[in-house]
Amino acid sequence: MSPDTHTTQAKQGLSSAEAARRLAEHGPNRLPGSQAKPWAAIVLGVVTEPMFLMLLTAGGLYLALGDRAEALFLLGSVGVIIAITLAQERKTQRALESLRDLSAPRALVIRDGQEQRIAGHEVVPGDWLVLREGDRIAADAQLREGQLEVDESLLTGESVPVARQPGTADTVSASTLVTRGVALAEVVATGAHTAVGRIGADLLRTPEPPSALQLASRQLVRRLAVAALVLALVQVLLGWWWNAQALLPSLLSGVALAMAILPEEIPVILTVFLALGAWRLSRQQVLTRRVTAVEALGAITVLAVDKTGTLTQNRMAVVELATPDAHFSQTGAQALPEPFHRLVEFGMLATPGDPFDPMEKAIQAFGHQWLQGTEHVHDGREPEFEYPLSIDILGMTRVYASADPSQHLLATKGAPEAVADLCHLSPERLQALREQVQAMAERGLRVLGVAQGRWLDAPPPDWPASQHDHTFEFLGLVGLADPPRPEVPAAIAECRRAGVRVVMMTGDHPVTARAIAQQVGLSERPDLITGADMDALDDTALAQRLRDVDLCARLKPHHKLRLVQCLRASGEVVAMTGDGVNDAPALKAADVGVAMGERGTDVAREAAALVLLDDSFARIVAAVRQGRRIDQNIRQATRFVFAVHVPVIALALLPPLLHWAPLLLPMHIVLLELLIDPACSVVFEDEPEDPRTMQRPPRPVGESPFAAAALALPIVQGLGVTAALLGGHALLQAFAWPEAAARGVVFGALVVSVLGLILANRQRWRAPNRWLARLALGMGALLVAVYGVPVLRHLMGLAWPSPADGLALAGMVAALAAWLVALTALGRWLGKHRSPDTGHPAYTGSP
Repeated sequence: MSPDTHTTQAKQGLSSAEAARRLAEHGPNRLPGSQAKPWAAIVLGVVTEPMFLMLLTAGGLYLALGDRAEALFLLGSVGVIIAITLAQERKTQRALESLRDLSAPRALVIRDGQEQRIAGHEVVPGDWLVLREGDRIAADAQLREGQLEVDESLLTGESVPVARQPGTADTVSASTLVTRGVALAEVVATGAHTAVGRIGADLLRTPEPPSALQLASRQLVRRLAVAALVLALVQVLLGWWWNAQALLPSLLSGVALAMAILPEEIPVILTVFLALGAWRLSRQQVLTRRVTAVEALGAITVLAVDKTGTLTQNRMAVVELATPDAHFSQTGAQALPEPFHRLVEFGMLATPGDPFDPMEKAIQAFGHQWLQGTEHVHDGREPEFEYPLSIDILGMTRVYASADPSQHLLATKGAPEAVADLCHLSPERLQALREQVQAMAERGLRVLGVAQGRWLDAPPPDWPASQHDHTFEFLGLVGLADPPRPEVPAAIAECRRAGVRVVMMTGDHPVTARAIAQQVGLSERPDLITGADMDALDDTALAQRLRDVDLCARLKPHHKLRLVQCLRASGEVVAMTGDGVNDAPALKAADVGVAMGERGTDVAREAAALVLLDDSFARIVAAVRQGRRIDQNIRQATRFVFAVHVPVIALALLPPLLHWAPLLLPMHIVLLELLIDPACSVVFEDEPEDPRTMQRPPRPVGESPFAAAALALPIVQGLGVTAALLGGHALLQAFAWPEAAARGVVFGALVVSVLGLILANRQRWRAPNRWLARLALGMGALLVAVYGVPVLRHLMGLAWPSPADGLALAGMVAALAAWLVALTALGRWLGKHRSPDTGHPAYTGSP
């Protein structure tokens, strides 16, 4: 196929209809292993759970006792539990699938004659990819136009980028990284047919490690499972010892006790809350790439943010020009004075005609606005040679042919000090220039110098090695502004109230950094540290210096990494923003790496835990707020689980030891679990944010909801409920109450106590929660069914409640309410007295 044919195809690309046809033919551009979890695997996970095995055991025991109805009820409840688990898993899976679709690599393709940004899985063979520096290549493709350098270390292990150009048999491979250049490439393979797809999904996807909370919960559940088995065995042995003929009933009591002790809701809480929390963040334009990051959001103490694009709008505009003798401000100006025409002309010549850099775009836009139609605009003029920006010379020069074949025109722009050095200015002139640059920088401007030069010899076979080999004339300065985002000052103030420190990390001039910091209210402290200052300090001295510094300027990527590591070593929980390829190590090193979604590279997004879809700093603050809300709700749900399990355990454990008739059978516990599970995973997950969430300091990193101090209050709550229920039952026995009627009163009071414990463990009683009323109605319906349907009433071993039973039930409920209200009132009083060490409430329950 000829180059002209390729060019014609590239301009049009595939049509939407053809792309849809090929997508149906070849399938999504996904690697093996990226599919959702199958239903069979979910069901298998359910049937291997300890609670499921306990239900099967209890059903078998009822069959051995000849109680077929009870056995069928328990075995039938297995299906209900599987259905509930599948519903919860599907809800979590839908949230994760939506995040997976958002976080999939995106590709810039040409379709219907226009550039379109699409999800990577929608790329099909025959698509034309537009590839630029920082892009992760979406599929195997053949280069058709342009040149690239590609990092293929993911495939080859070689860290040095390799050159790729059209006309060779080499393709660019999916999942490799463009480190330099711009090109058009035609897709030749997608999905499992790519080079990386053939190697296997393990190359790209590694299992996500569990969060610290998940690890702590698993350890806790394992310990409680062991305790449940030991206590159940002891209870069975004691029952058999007291009555050798009652072995099967003793086994039933032991199974009921084990079911009561197992806190199987804890893993559900963490899985559902973190997944749905990530989904809620996505609705606020914050994409969660690793769900475990949601947990860390509530503990963030430092936000290390880039200036450009995060605190500012990343929309550069030329606002001032300065020559040695004159100054121009765009504000209110109607025309560009003649002395500045040459300065703007050579600034444009020193800039690519279709630039990618925001500052270069601003220079071209300014020139076309003020000089369009004059001889100073040279659209389409291409240089014969270029000197790129380098570490040694922070300036770039483009060399153009002129009408005189014996000379060439040079246009240079770059850092003012670098351009001034090329021009060999006198000491007096250099000092005046420095004062001009300082004055412009203090106004928050980014300043570039512009120079003109001539090469008076004929075109050489090899151009001079350095820009210093030419002679230049300094033309003046260009001042560009990137205004702060309007929402940033309020967001920074909110961070300050929340005890989160904001640190600016930028490569800009210190004066520019300080000016922007003052505009957004980031810091009143005058001290500032630069990359050069950091190089002169060891880690201990740097950590000490960072305690008093909020502004870090003239930083290179390795400086950012060191700052993040140093802050974390000092005990801070760090969230850091970044957008470039070189920011990836620092993003990965941070507790929460935050990549820019609009201007960030694919590599930065892959290294980060969160991606801001609109690059707004306010979104980071919203994510911190959401993280604190999730943490708060996890703690509320955990408190409720432990509080409600205390009376359930006591009612399963103590009656056999006291030689009472059993109060809780496996069937009762199954019904209670049908209330407790949705209360945990639905009601508490939907709890609204506390208005004071961002007026409190971050939670300490090591503070766990499973710590003894955090569980003390719910255990006290549960013990009070236990005392009311067992005390009431003892009174009923003293009055010779029938066994079935007494069990019915205690069971009804226990169901009502579930609702009371939900209310007692909510952060705010009056806050709206759409699921609370539904759960209360569900509880009422359950009691009506259990007491009103004869078959269920017989299975549960209950009696139709008489008026006397109703009075006894009301008395127990009144005792429960009095206990919970008194305890909550005490909690409110304690909540007003904050810990002097941490600033956290001395009481972590309802305020």
